[in-house]
Amino acid sequence: MEVKKIKEKDNNWVLELEGESKTFANLIREELWNSEGVVEAAAIQEHPYMDQPKLFLKMEGRYSHTKALEDTAKRIEIKLQELEKEFSRALK
Repeated sequence: MEVKKIKEKDNNWVLELEGESKTFANLIREELWNSEGVVEAAAIQEHPYMDQPKLFLKMEGRYSHTKALEDTAKRIEIKLQELEKEFSRALK
């Protein structure tokens, strides 16, 4: 996966998630809402077969887009590790 910042204006960022699905973008979007300072978070894909999914992120003035994204990635990683443990226990 490659993440490209394709737009930055005021407190709005648009990121393209090259090589990923809209499902993955929705996972990130959903978890972004748990970050402090997030005003808006959306997953966008103009065309399901031709376009890469994008994330729209708007932050309150003093909050960092980068920190919100890094914290979101860490929380997703922790949740996936917990899910892996649950599957391992359930499938024994």
